[in-house]
Amino acid sequence: MPSNCVETLHLQDYLPYRLSVAANAVSRLIARAYEDQFGLTIPQWRLMAVLADEGAQTQQSLCGRTLMDKVTVMRAAQGLTRRRLVRRLPNAHDGRSHRLDLSESGHALYSKVVPLAREYESQLFAGMKARDVALLHQLLRQVEGTALDISASLTAYEAGCGK
Repeated sequence: MPSNCVETLHLQDYLPYRLSVAANAVSRLIARAYEDQFGLTIPQWRLMAVLADEGAQTQQSLCGRTLMDKVTVMRAAQGLTRRRLVRRLPNAHDGRSHRLDLSESGHALYSKVVPLAREYESQLFAGMKARDVALLHQLLRQVEGTALDISASLTAYEAGCGK
């Protein structure tokens, strides 16, 4: 390739772009339903789903678990707390922080949202073979793990370079 030529990037074939577009399309579809039917934002739903799945968590652990930034997690938690869908509990390991957990009404709302979430997932995978869906899940976990590993390596490198 001549030195004055710039390599082009075809976005339609670029994995990070495809993942982002697909995720945005799915999130937009589901966000509308969650907002209209349950008054929940996507970050609020993610927090509820993690809390239902894993139990009480600190906001810091919720950031790590959802890969959402601190401000997004804080705003989602505040909205859920105002609606009494989550409750604040003391953190026995760190008195300066607290843990969030689903309240009784949070569990009740969660049990109403899950069937809708499952229905959307079913519609998204309609026409796909079960083995293809399983492969997609496996490949997405692999891409996510590799991205997290690369990110951790970059963070460690930057820390070692005094950045």
